[in-house]
Amino acid sequence: MIEDARDTPAWGAAIDALARRILGSAHRPLRLREHEDERRSFEYRADGGTLTVSATDPIAAAVGLHTYLRRVCGRSVSWDTVLPLPVSALPDAPPTRGVAEVDRTYHLNFCTTGYTAAYWNWADWEREIDWMALHGVTTPLTLSGHEAVLYDTYVRLGMDEERVREFIGGPGYLPWQYMGNLDHFAGPMPRSWTEGHRELGRRVLERQRALGMTPVLPGFTGHVPPSLAPGRTGSRTWQGLVTHVLVPTDPLYTTLCAEIVETQKELFGTDHQYAIDPFIEMIPVDSDPGFPGVVARATIEGLTRADPRAVWFLQTWPFSYQSDFWSPERVEAFLDAIPDDHLHLLDLWAEYDPQWSRFHAFGGTPWTWCALLNFGGRTDPMADLQGAVDRIGAAKDSAHPPEGIGLSMEATRNNPAFFELVVDQAWTRTGRVEEEWLPDFVEQRYGPGHDPALLEGWRGLLRTVLGASGVRIFPEQFNGVLTLRPHYRHLEDSSALRAEVTALVWYPWPDLLEAWERLVSGAETDPLAVEGPLGHDLVDVAMAVLSRVADHRYLEMVEHLDHHPELPEGDLERFLEVFDDLDALLETRPEYRYRTWEAKATSWATGTEDHRVLTDNARRILTVWTTLDDPRLDDYAGRLWSGLVGGYYRPRWESWGEGVSLAVHEPDRAQARLDDRLTEHADRFLKRGAPLPPRSTEGTLALSRRLLDRYGGDATPSGRPRAEGIGQDQSAEPWSL
Repeated sequence: MIEDARDTPAWGAAIDALARRILGSAHRPLRLREHEDERRSFEYRADGGTLTVSATDPIAAAVGLHTYLRRVCGRSVSWDTVLPLPVSALPDAPPTRGVAEVDRTYHLNFCTTGYTAAYWNWADWEREIDWMALHGVTTPLTLSGHEAVLYDTYVRLGMDEERVREFIGGPGYLPWQYMGNLDHFAGPMPRSWTEGHRELGRRVLERQRALGMTPVLPGFTGHVPPSLAPGRTGSRTWQGLVTHVLVPTDPLYTTLCAEIVETQKELFGTDHQYAIDPFIEMIPVDSDPGFPGVVARATIEGLTRADPRAVWFLQTWPFSYQSDFWSPERVEAFLDAIPDDHLHLLDLWAEYDPQWSRFHAFGGTPWTWCALLNFGGRTDPMADLQGAVDRIGAAKDSAHPPEGIGLSMEATRNNPAFFELVVDQAWTRTGRVEEEWLPDFVEQRYGPGHDPALLEGWRGLLRTVLGASGVRIFPEQFNGVLTLRPHYRHLEDSSALRAEVTALVWYPWPDLLEAWERLVSGAETDPLAVEGPLGHDLVDVAMAVLSRVADHRYLEMVEHLDHHPELPEGDLERFLEVFDDLDALLETRPEYRYRTWEAKATSWATGTEDHRVLTDNARRILTVWTTLDDPRLDDYAGRLWSGLVGGYYRPRWESWGEGVSLAVHEPDRAQARLDDRLTEHADRFLKRGAPLPPRSTEGTLALSRRLLDRYGGDATPSGRPRAEGIGQDQSAEPWSL
């Protein structure tokens, strides 16, 4: 409760309610005050069991509350923290001030709604919004309910309701509909979904605004049902799928842009910020260098017609992803067509491929430095923590620094240390991660009094999988064999496979095993902590180890087949046991179970047809993504989840093993047979889903210890000495490259 309502700011009730959700309904008195400052700031102090937080705005107050909990109580709120926090008293603390380094903190990517939040309900969103507030998010991208905006707009324009639902497509693919990548795909949109998310969108936005956030809502990209404007659209292709866009000089273009804003204002209100990406991973339909500028002018005209204060939020991803097309001249022509006071740029993958430095800080246009890291929701624990803060520091110190720091991951709930570190930079500067940030992160994640071995374990992770300096973490390259669609091409060139496999172990292998040992032994001193973030971390480090073990055992088989026509007895089983062991460990955590995802999807179904669409979407996007006959996006969103590792990926590799002897002699025939079997397997999964994995009698900690004992003593990832004469460089151990 608020101890004294007098002089409490208008936003005080929202922050007090936030504190209740974090600390429990009986939390100690909280005093909230508002102060003026040239920069966003907070100040907290605690005495006599009462915490006073003064701030310039509600988000600064939430950051002040969280900073007190972190620094004084040794407790932080992460995605996997068990709430309420076990804070029974509020220790005294002297006045402590915090000042924001940037004006805004941006959060989310269009794809996040597809890969993580596709089926969230209000409880899920409430938890996420609380996380946003405590971590200082001022500017969330909010897509919930936008399907209702599109539905209402197109029906008002005279389209038949059924055709509109067909055009919008399946609920699991909405982000790509909003970006203009898909239409008429994996649907139709259930009517009940649209109505349910109309209300959900209102609740999400109401809470975000109550906490002082200014959400960014989707806008019109030019993408339309072709029947709406016959003969007046151009076609384009994304991943083999054709969509249609209006000619930007057509009067309907600006009209639709304005109509969508007007409908949105009626349903959800506005904060004058609109996310529009007309060329996301798609080359413009007209190759004329000036064409993007024509699109830009039509878009900004439509936006400002409906909202004179409109600001266009634009992702710079196309400039990176299709850099050959987006020359400096084309980018300049595009951006120059939009007034700077109506444009904000999101440098989406700035931790690896920054565009701000390529385009001279975008000529002074306001921009936000964003970290992406995660593509498709892949669960691999891999990041470059030190490199990220170094690049943020360089951007802050540049002649035209960013107005904001942002998280633009395609999926959340992974690599928590990376994303926590990045979002912290909106309010602080970190120099050396290992000395200045990591000890506090570990204490706040696990609470005071944890075993010192846990910090040592994290230091080991920082030297290994979280020290991926210069490593391109991208799904369109080799990311390990566990989620790889099996093939026999590696038998033609095992040296290329060796290069790929060894590149994923750029650190001393024993260091990762030692980090695993430290985390397990630290957890054994406090088994109850494993129910919270520590259990998640135990699974992550095991995943890091077993993924590479699988790679090297596969490599070992392929290299053996360079010299022999058959695999040694037991080698395939030895490879497949990694899938079994990892699947069993993943099953101990609900966030790593495939069935959690599908159950969340079908919870929105109100009838048989709804259920069919929702199960199809949930299964399809994690496996074939598009259609069975198009492998371009197969396993793009590959997850190491129980039910998938053992029930989807393992059977594929069994099929590979059954045909490998034939592949040595007749590779084309073997590959054709394997492709047929893999297609049949994917089709069965789409129709039936994943088989329920066996329930383990062991918990996360006990199984972690057993797997550590099994895999943790090996000097090489494969677990056996390399055979004489196998491999292209006998002098180098695989972990030393």
